[in-house]
Amino acid sequence: MVSKEKQETILRTTNFNSTMKKLFKKLHLWLSLPLGILISIVCFSGASLVFEQEITQALNPHLYKVKHSEQSLPLHPSELAKRIHEQLPDSLQVISLQLSQNHEDVCFALFRGMGKKMMSIHPYTGEINGWIPAYPFFQTMRKLHRWLMNPPAAKGETSAGKIIVGITTLFMVPILISGLILWLPRNRNALKRKLYISLASWKRFWYDSHVVLGFYNTVFLLLMALTGLTWSFGWYRTLAYNLFSGEETTAANAVYAHKSTTKGQPGKQNAPTGKVFDYKIWDKVWNSLQKEYEHFETITLTTNNAQIIPFTTHIKKPDTAIFNPQSGEITKIIGYEDTPRSKTLKGWFYALHTGSWGGIITKILYFIAACIGGVLPISGYYLWWKRTHKTKRLS
Repeated sequence: MVSKEKQETILRTTNFNSTMKKLFKKLHLWLSLPLGILISIVCFSGASLVFEQEITQALNPHLYKVKHSEQSLPLHPSELAKRIHEQLPDSLQVISLQLSQNHEDVCFALFRGMGKKMMSIHPYTGEINGWIPAYPFFQTMRKLHRWLMNPPAAKGETSAGKIIVGITTLFMVPILISGLILWLPRNRNALKRKLYISLASWKRFWYDSHVVLGFYNTVFLLLMALTGLTWSFGWYRTLAYNLFSGEETTAANAVYAHKSTTKGQPGKQNAPTGKVFDYKIWDKVWNSLQKEYEHFETITLTTNNAQIIPFTTHIKKPDTAIFNPQSGEITKIIGYEDTPRSKTLKGWFYALHTGSWGGIITKILYFIAACIGGVLPISGYYLWWKRTHKTKRLS
C-alpha cells in the first residue's frame, strides 16, 4: 500500500509536470506561430548554400584544376604577377596570390579594390583561366538567408532584414528547447513511439514527422542558431568570443576577429597605396616557406605577410609568417596554436554553422537538417490548423 503522504507527493509532482508542460507548449506555440514562416525561409535558404563551393567547382573544373606533366615547373610568384598584369588593365593590381603544393591546383589572385573576387591563374603558364563566378542564385539565397533581401548599406552596419533574421534566430533557440522538452516521453513504451514515424494514418504521419524529425534535428539546428547569431548581433559575438576564448575580448577585437579570413582563401589586404610593391619579394618569401614547411595545403602571399595552411582537418588552421616588405626576410612565424583564441574563433563558428567541420559527411547531415528545419514550421502550422479547425467544428 502506498501511503497517503506519498500519494500526495506523486500527485503534486504530476500536477507540477503537467503545468510545466502546458507552459512549454504555449511558449512553443506562440513563438512558432509568428516566426515559423521566417524560420522556414532562413532554413531553406541556408540549405541551398551548403554545397555552393562544391557546385561551383563542379560547373567550372577548369577554374580549379590544371593538367600537369612531370617536366613542368610552376612559375615563381613574381613571374605569375608579371604575366597577370600583362593580360589585364593597369587599374587591376595584384595584392595577393594563393599557391598550392598540389601540382594540379590552380593559383588564385586577388586585386586591390575588388574585395574577395578571385581570379584563377594557370600556375605553369601564368595564363588567366577566368574569374571565379558568383552565381546569382547563391547570391540571392545568401541575401535571403542573412538579411531577408535587405542587406546593410555597408559591412558591419545593420538593417531591418538583418535585425529580423537575428531576432528570429534568437527565438529559434527557446522554440527548439521547448520542443525537446515536450518530446520527452513519460515511460519506455512512449519512448519507442517517439523514435519513429508511423504511417498508420495521414494525421499520425504529420504529427510524427513534426515530433520525431524535430527531435533528431534539435542538436544540428541549435548549433546553426547559436553560431549564426554571431553574424547578427555584435553583443552576442563579443559574449561568445569571451566565453570560448577564456579571455576578455573587446568589441573592437571581436569585429577584427569577425572580419578575419576563413576557408583558407585570401581575404582583403591592406596593401600600401603610395608605393609599387616589388613582387620579387614574394619569391624570397615563397622559397623560405617551402624550406620551413615540407608539407602544406596552400600558402597565401600578401604585401606584408603570408598565411600557411598545413594539411590538417577540415577546419583551416593557418600559421602566419610576417616578413620585411623591403627585403623579403621572414621576421616572425606565428603558429596557429599561438594565435589568440579570440582571433581564431570565427573559423570554428563558421565551420560549426555550415557543417564544414567534418567534410562532406557533416555537410550532407547539415543539408538534411536545414531542409527538415524548414519543413517543421509547415507541419506545425498544419497540426495547429487541424486542431483549431476541429475545435470550431465541435463547438
